[in-house]
Amino acid sequence: MGILLGLLLLGHLTVNTYGRPILEVPENITGPWKGDVTIPCTYGPLHGYTQVLVKWLVHRGSHPVTIFLRDSSGDHIQQAKYQGRLHVSHKVPGDVSLQLSTLEMDDRSHYTCEVTWQTPDGNQVVRDKITELRVQKLSVSKPTVTTGSGYGFMVPQGMRISLQCQARGSPPISYIWYKEQTNNQEPIKVGNLSTLLFKPALVADSGSYFCTAKGKVGSEQHSDIVKFVVKDSSKLFKTSTEAPTTMRYPLKATSTVKQPWDWTTDMDGYLRETKPGPEHVCEAPR
Repeated sequence: MGILLGLLLLGHLTVNTYGRPILEVPENITGPWKGDVTIPCTYGPLHGYTQVLVKWLVHRGSHPVTIFLRDSSGDHIQQAKYQGRLHVSHKVPGDVSLQLSTLEMDDRSHYTCEVTWQTPDGNQVVRDKITELRVQKLSVSKPTVTTGSGYGFMVPQGMRISLQCQARGSPPISYIWYKEQTNNQEPIKVGNLSTLLFKPALVADSGSYFCTAKGKVGSEQHSDIVKFVVKDSSKLFKTSTEAPTTMRYPLKATSTVKQPWDWTTDMDGYLRETKPGPEHVCEAPR
C-alpha cells in the first residue's frame, strides 16, 4: 500500500513539473572583450500559457538591477549603459536570450533571466534563472584565407576577385597581406586590410600569398600559404570548328587551406569573426 501511494505521488509531481514552463539557462558563459556574446535563455512553449513579461537583471552589489523589460507595450532598456548594445530575442517563440555587443570588462557579473506567463486559469507563473557572464581578452586565432567567389584560387585573367583573411579573437584585429618572392627573398607587403582585391586579376598577380593577424592580446598569427593562379583567358578556349555559345572557366581550387574550424571550447559561438566590408578592402598593388 505504501509503495502504491509513493508511485501515485511521484506521478502527480511529474505531471506538475512537466505541465509548467521550464527555463533553460547555462550556469556560465564566456564572451570576448570588445566582442559580442549571447546569453541563452529559452523555454518550451506550452499550450494555454501566454508570455506576458520578460526581465533581464544584472547583479550589482547586494541587489539585482533591471536592465531590460518586455511587456505589452514593447521592449524597454532600463540602463543608459546598455543603450545601443543590448537586444533580446523575440522572433522564435520561447527564445528570450540576451545579446550584448562590444563587451567591456565591467560587464562581468551574474545575470538573471525572468519570465512571467499567464496560465490557462488566469493566474500568473514566474520563473527565473541566474547565469554568470565572464569576459576574457582573447588572443587572435590563426587566420584562414578564402576567395570572394566560387572559383577557388584559380581564376581567369580579367576577373574581379578578392582574397579574404579572417581571424577570431578580441577586436580590433589588424591584418597584413604578403606575397612570396623567388630566390629566397623576403616576402613583400601587398596590403594592410582584411581583404586583398584584384580588379581585374592579371597573370602577373599569380603567386603564393599569406596574411597575418594581430590583436591587442597575444602574438601575431600567420595563415597558411595559398597558391593563387590567374590563367590567360585566351588559353582557356579549346579549338573548335563551331563557335562556342558559352564560356566556361576552371572551377577547381588548388589550395589546401582548411575552411573555418569547428570550435569545441566553452566559448563556442561567442568568438567574434571579423567580416570584411567596404572599409576592410585594399587593392593589390600593380
